[in-house]
Amino acid sequence: MSGVLVLRALGLGDLLVAVPALRGLRRAFPGERITLAAPEPFRALLPLLGAVDELLPTPGLGALRAPPERPSALVNLHGSGPESIADLDAVAAGAPVLTHAHPAFPQHPGPQWTEDLPERVRWCGLLAYYGIEADPAELRIGRPDEPSPAPGAVVVHPGAAFGARRWPAARFSSVARELAADGRRVVITGSAAERDLAGEVAAGAGLGSGAVFAGRTDLRELTALVSDACLVICGDTGVAHLASARGTPSVLLFGPTPPARWGPPPGRPEHVVLWRGTTGDPFAGRPGPGLLRIEVPEVVSAARLALGGVRDG
Repeated sequence: MSGVLVLRALGLGDLLVAVPALRGLRRAFPGERITLAAPEPFRALLPLLGAVDELLPTPGLGALRAPPERPSALVNLHGSGPESIADLDAVAAGAPVLTHAHPAFPQHPGPQWTEDLPERVRWCGLLAYYGIEADPAELRIGRPDEPSPAPGAVVVHPGAAFGARRWPAARFSSVARELAADGRRVVITGSAAERDLAGEVAAGAGLGSGAVFAGRTDLRELTALVSDACLVICGDTGVAHLASARGTPSVLLFGPTPPARWGPPPGRPEHVVLWRGTTGDPFAGRPGPGLLRIEVPEVVSAARLALGGVRDG
């Protein structure tokens, strides 16, 4: 038997909110190997999760291949179906599939999908249906051995997967400029594809090219950077979840998705969430109206307070 196969072929934030469920599976199947079907770059993070033994490279739906040996159980932490259920069903070889119910797959009974649940709660609830205990607050991951490339810095991460969640670059520049004027080291992070955006933010803040870390860190180096940062400022994106997973203070700009669904758990005062209460399409190409109602002075004030100062005004 190859143990338990778990499908979560999504992004960084999606992986990190599933950590509590993965930990629950680890405890429920102590003698089995846990294999995660997820994008290849996440292989580097597996030792930090404390829950997964192997990665089965899976870039997305429709790309799941059968593991080398028949799994004893399969778990759908990807979505509500039908595509994700079909992917698992195709490689199950008769093993049970733990998933939410979908009318196209009556052979796999499960709990009904509830749209507005916090993601970390959703997947723990799925496991609870099958008698597996998991704690939605168990988000913490380990720190990699790599040194931080900028210990003690303020990390500003202006990118997001979709324009709807991307606060304007000029506003990030203004925030970075104010904090740099306070004597803080500020670095701008992002993927290689976001290098131009990071450069625009740095230039607007009056920071040199040495402040641009976009495309210069792999996932483990980024995790080390966030781990040792004094503050992270970003939107609703994977780096926000990385700050929550490492307990790094953060100022998070939400919109148009409610932070109750994708934000840090309640009772974590190190994470300041700014949201204007306006929902909308999180996959749209332009910043959500509520996100645009978050102004620079409010973000600067929240950042200074998080850094141990007093709120402006």
